[in-house]
Amino acid sequence: MKAAISLKNLPKFTFRKGIHPPEYKSYAEHQAIEVLPTPDTVRIPLLQHLGAPAKVSIEPRAAVKVGDIIAESGGFISTNLHASVSGKTAREGIITLPNGRRVTTIPIKADPEQELEGDALKQAFLGGDWNVNLDEIDASSISKAALQAGIVGMGGAAFPSHVKLMRNDDRPITDLIINGCECEPFLTADHRLMLESPQSILAGALIARHATGATRISICIEDNKPDAIQTMIHAIGDRDIDVKIMRSKYPQGGEKSLVMAALGKAIPTGGLPLDVGVVVLNVGTVASLARMVLRGMPLTHRIVTVTGPGVVHPKNLLVPIGTDFETVLQYCGGLKEEAARIIAGGPMMGFSVTDLSTPVTKGTSGITVLTAKELNAAATTACVRCGLCVDTCPLDLVPTKLAMAARYKHLEVLQRYHVDACMECGCCAYQCPANIPLVQLIRAGKIYNRTHS
Repeated sequence: MKAAISLKNLPKFTFRKGIHPPEYKSYAEHQAIEVLPTPDTVRIPLLQHLGAPAKVSIEPRAAVKVGDIIAESGGFISTNLHASVSGKTAREGIITLPNGRRVTTIPIKADPEQELEGDALKQAFLGGDWNVNLDEIDASSISKAALQAGIVGMGGAAFPSHVKLMRNDDRPITDLIINGCECEPFLTADHRLMLESPQSILAGALIARHATGATRISICIEDNKPDAIQTMIHAIGDRDIDVKIMRSKYPQGGEKSLVMAALGKAIPTGGLPLDVGVVVLNVGTVASLARMVLRGMPLTHRIVTVTGPGVVHPKNLLVPIGTDFETVLQYCGGLKEEAARIIAGGPMMGFSVTDLSTPVTKGTSGITVLTAKELNAAATTACVRCGLCVDTCPLDLVPTKLAMAARYKHLEVLQRYHVDACMECGCCAYQCPANIPLVQLIRAGKIYNRTHS
């Protein structure tokens, strides 16, 4: 065993404002990644990313193998979709995603025998040799490989990664940030990936740097994961890659918060990290990139944390995309009697789910099951003008102004107070003593602004 490195005297980085909700990581942080047995059927939504839905490229009742393309990118901000099990496709269906969008799905009935299952699948996904020879990789081909593989941001945003990986000589990239913060309470999928497959993350980071032309790589990890920090530092060895320790604070993993904390660069309102010469990729995203470039494996599975006091056996699972929540929860022993709410993702930015036929998508980082004890059931009252929402907003917005403008459909106020700049982190709603559903109102305000501008 390698000697532990003292982290005590290393600098820690952070950003202004934010909050410190209870972490609740202990439910699943020590649960090694398991492979979910192949479900009988998966239903793969055509929209699992920001941008345009993918276009079906396969007929009903067609035989498919894991990794076959079943739908192709529907635009520049879009990406391909692949079969996550071997089997036979069925007629298209419709499903409501946790965010309320109704989308078409492609069902696939799984064959009894699969090419890769259990330990063999886990080994192909996480294990083995991840050495990368960049001299043999054409940098301009990496973005195309990401599109071909259907890779999106695995932290939950699901932005198509091939867009970030395109080199643009007019907007040179200086810094590549690998996001291992995982600041949402309860979620531990990224934590386990860093512990169990650090070399896949490093290989993906080197490939991403090769694609973007970045001169520096920083892997950012919150200080509540000292074992992951130690693992990544040991795995890096003498490579020219920094590990930056971030103070545990929510939303430390948000792109704007992270770029400011790690590099001291402010992303302009309405802008992207690209505007300040930075590309931010999640640890799961770069590991997926490495799997495609080095092993030819498209994005067919993802690590999902199943956690919370309302589930019998919290786990971190490698799940075929398109598997329904009920199958995943049943593998974890099912729900406890006191389960009161199921959330797709974490409690801060996730969406409540009422239909367990909801499928796991590329952006499903977790399934969190809460009980009444964790839910704030207090009644909503009028705003008490305390200003806590302003004090905690990491983007210096005025959440109550935006929420009230959304409630009363005041378009001019929504635009004047930059409703589209809100990243919906939920800090304001968490702190609000009046229990006003600020984030839900602001989301509605964004839709109103988009449809009436």
